[in-house]
Amino acid sequence: MFKERTSKQKSGDQAEKQARRYLEKQGLKLLISNYRCKCGEIDLIMQHDQILVFIEVRCRANSRYGSAAETVDHRKQHKIIKAAQFYLQQYRHEVACRFDVVALTSGELSWIPDAFTL
Repeated sequence: MFKERTSKQKSGDQAEKQARRYLEKQGLKLLISNYRCKCGEIDLIMQHDQILVFIEVRCRANSRYGSAAETVDHRKQHKIIKAAQFYLQQYRHEVACRFDVVALTSGELSWIPDAFTL
């Protein structure tokens, strides 16, 4: 039996679709969406020229408690890095990588390439 998705999950899905469309217009190519492993989850994995890009998509209805980008704290970055390392081992990629953040705050999209590093 399937569980009904919460409104937060639905808005997250919409944010990921919006981010994907935006990034594809910027020349990135989608490889995998919602990659899950024992280490965590990566919203989008895309390719930008010869670079493998791991993308975290964050959404906030308003900036009262900070922007969406500010929610990608050190702890969250560590989880994303661990999941990316697992992905790289699993698929044996030996390419340059970067970590981007797409933040939607109050409907405004901002793309932060190379937002953090290993």
